[in-house]
Amino acid sequence: MRRADRLFQLMLLLQEGKVRTARYLAEKLEVSERTIYRDISDLIGSGIPIDGEAGVGYLLRNEYRLPPLMFNSDELKALALGALMVRAWSDRALGSVTATAIRKIESVLPENLKKEIELQA
Repeated sequence: MRRADRLFQLMLLLQEGKVRTARYLAEKLEVSERTIYRDISDLIGSGIPIDGEAGVGYLLRNEYRLPPLMFNSDELKALALGALMVRAWSDRALGSVTATAIRKIESVLPENLKKEIELQA
């Protein structure tokens, strides 16, 4: 895994709202604990508000969250197809959750993608 990808995945793990030990993070990312300590230090040095310490665990402060992902047209088509399949082949509760997730995606799409993709889940 490239370092940039690992740092992104580390940020996602830290923003789950639970204190995570270096051992846990290292296992999830398939790297050494030393690499996690180095990555945490680099993120803090870059201004990312991470609380914690070695031996205790780490947590991303609530006020800091990663911005939403940007999907291209093909990725949105894949999500739309998947959402339609979930609604068609699963129970009502999961279909409802899928519709909510799609509405959240639609709410942040740029106008050009809203017109190109119909996410009617």
